[in-house]
Amino acid sequence: MTTPMPARPIAGKRPATGALIGLALGDALGFPTEFNDVPSILAKTGPWRQMALPRPALVTDDTQMTLALARGMRTAAERGPVGPLRLARPVREEFVDWYHSPENNRAPGRTCMVACRLLDHPGRDWRDASQTGSKGCGANMRVVPVGLVPGWTEEERAGAAQLQSALTHGHPTALAASDLTARAVHLLARGTEVTGLVGRLRSYALENRTRYHERWLGDLWQRTASDASPESFIARGWDECLAALDRLAAALRTPSPETDPCLATGEGWIAEEALATALHCFLLFPDEPLLALRRAACTAGDSDSIACLAGAFAGAHLGADVWPRDWEGRIEYRDELLSFGTLWDA
Repeated sequence: MTTPMPARPIAGKRPATGALIGLALGDALGFPTEFNDVPSILAKTGPWRQMALPRPALVTDDTQMTLALARGMRTAAERGPVGPLRLARPVREEFVDWYHSPENNRAPGRTCMVACRLLDHPGRDWRDASQTGSKGCGANMRVVPVGLVPGWTEEERAGAAQLQSALTHGHPTALAASDLTARAVHLLARGTEVTGLVGRLRSYALENRTRYHERWLGDLWQRTASDASPESFIARGWDECLAALDRLAAALRTPSPETDPCLATGEGWIAEEALATALHCFLLFPDEPLLALRRAACTAGDSDSIACLAGAFAGAHLGADVWPRDWEGRIEYRDELLSFGTLWDA
């Protein structure tokens, strides 16, 4: 059974702009704290509830790859209805351009770099570049645009989310977590109540547990040696995501804002934990977006990726006007982020 869609976004909220700016702000806030434990972060920044946006407000590969995906999606849309071939080609080209860019100097993930080097051979099937053993958070740190673009069917949104992951991270958990992350953004942008969000995501995971998007992924599942069928391949990923959602639900039953969220939902280096811990930070402070960002940035795990997703969730939920003008005005890549937000909010 398909879960009924919630109401459309509130007029004037501009959820796409809010999500993209929130993503970049979280990324910039978490950039200096990544690879640090919480005591080291507090020694550097002072109390986490007062953490200031760095000057300059530089972002990481998380925002850079989000924009690369957004450009590829825009190019695909200009060529006609979205589909696997029409989407894969420009997104692949944008990922390779990012790989070669002199601005790709922000500690990019190893899986993304290895896969993009392999994708930089036009005659190679992208499935031969996909790192099927990796479920790193690089799969879903960049997927937010898939949740924001208007007009796609559920099948197109799920297929696109998994395809963009599979270009670099082909592990079934990376695919499922990317799909689930895009779904969370989409639901929030359309006005889903935060109190029911985790339940909706769990229902979505159960409904799709054995659904393999062959039209989008082809024979990717056969590139692993451990799965007897496409259904068993993808079910492995959804099962790990369901376990992460269960840990999230347990943590939210006894919320502890002063405790590092990573202790309950994971450090975020892998895709399902990045989703769960980012949601954890957002749902601790659903109406206080700066506290959600600051809590996410003050974590012992992959702080920039956790904070960028928490910012995307908060911005999709609350809209563009929640972010301080001073913060928004100095974020790196601001003009391009705003242009995509305007395009998709229209």
